[in-house]
Amino acid sequence: MSETIPSRVKPARRRARTVVAALAAVAAAAVIASSLPLSRPARAADTAAKPSGQTAKKPELPGAWPQWRGPNRDGKSMDTGLLKQWPEGGPKLAWKTTGLGKGFSEVAVVGNRLYTAGEEEDAAYLYALDANGGKQVWKTKIGQTGQGGNGRPSFAGPRSTPTVDGDRVYVVGQFGDLLCVDAASGNEVWHKSLAKDFGGKVMSSPSDWGYSESPLVDGDRVVVTPGGKDGTLLALDRKTGQPVWRTKDWTDSAAYSSVIVAEIGGTRQYIQLTDQNVAGVAADSGKVLWKAPRKGGVAVIPSPVYSDGYVYVTSGYGAGCDLFHIIGEGSSFKVAPVYTQNKTMKNHHGGVVLVGGKIYGFSDQVGWVCQDLKTGDPVWKEKEKLGKGSITYADGHLYLRREDGPGTVALIEANADGYKETGRFDQPDRSKLNSWPHPVVAEGKLYLRDQDLLLCYDIKAK
Repeated sequence: MSETIPSRVKPARRRARTVVAALAAVAAAAVIASSLPLSRPARAADTAAKPSGQTAKKPELPGAWPQWRGPNRDGKSMDTGLLKQWPEGGPKLAWKTTGLGKGFSEVAVVGNRLYTAGEEEDAAYLYALDANGGKQVWKTKIGQTGQGGNGRPSFAGPRSTPTVDGDRVYVVGQFGDLLCVDAASGNEVWHKSLAKDFGGKVMSSPSDWGYSESPLVDGDRVVVTPGGKDGTLLALDRKTGQPVWRTKDWTDSAAYSSVIVAEIGGTRQYIQLTDQNVAGVAADSGKVLWKAPRKGGVAVIPSPVYSDGYVYVTSGYGAGCDLFHIIGEGSSFKVAPVYTQNKTMKNHHGGVVLVGGKIYGFSDQVGWVCQDLKTGDPVWKEKEKLGKGSITYADGHLYLRREDGPGTVALIEANADGYKETGRFDQPDRSKLNSWPHPVVAEGKLYLRDQDLLLCYDIKAK
């Protein structure tokens, strides 16, 4: 049942969750490219509807959903005019397709193309699909396949969601293969190995979970997290794959989080979370501008959240959440912790979204939570109506996807007054594995990836 909690009440500390399997929460996939994207697609309108209390901003990449967690890597769609209430049994299924192999990649959506990744018997592949029906347009080999211990990632298949930037698509395989292809043809442009070419190292190595991040494309750079003694973050030339810089003064192992980009104090920087620190790196040089110690647990997965000078991070296994105020300009910054090891939000890997100054997501042992960003206090929590899962925001509502069992998808209002559900349905044709890919909302459609299967629902209001 729903419970509204006074902001002054602090949640009791709860024991850390020990389910190691969840790890693969690894990034998902999804990319959508134009049919012949020989030039960059037009950017989404700056006037797109914005959540109450939030300021709309230009997407970092053009397209309806061109990368992990959407246009701005914040889990929020720019779609408007969507259904506010679902009919019994859920929205209409527009189409479904199979043949995507094993894996936890989401889809990226740009123009009339969808992009995702999966594993077949001989290799891991990047796929391009027609957005009108899901027919495969091309597939290109990413790298090796496999799972299991001794350094081989558990859970078969890529976790990375493809990133689409103009006429190029980028994706990371679970063994660290970083691939760039031509968006129209699928022809390989360049290929690197984060492990072999750059000496990368993932936390808990030899890792049973492998590389999980989705690459960031910013201007002429592709930014990834190989981790290891040669530097945590790495920037490559997007056209050639040649190194531009590496963070020699930050050498944490890679976790499973994906980099975000922010402008703080007039300086463009990349923010990343590891199992040891959260840090901001100068986009032009790779210089570490600020770094705050932040100890993670068995697996650190959710991407950081940035808002007006504040960086919020959360992870599971009892780590909780932290908020840091980043103060400074140019090349001089300092970090002021606002709260640390707060147990209101212990998000394992379903992600969180920030809407109207409130953080929404699933907290281990607590349930679905609305949390005040600035204070860290719980606003409401709901443990009974829907199990653990992932979250996406669109047009005033939150799309929640349960990870286990029937894979129930629920639509609730993004409202600090409480958990108010306006529709739900159980996913058809469920696989036997957890449905870790996050929901994707783009161009009036809801996309759900479940291993070999991709479902597309029509959620546009008539």
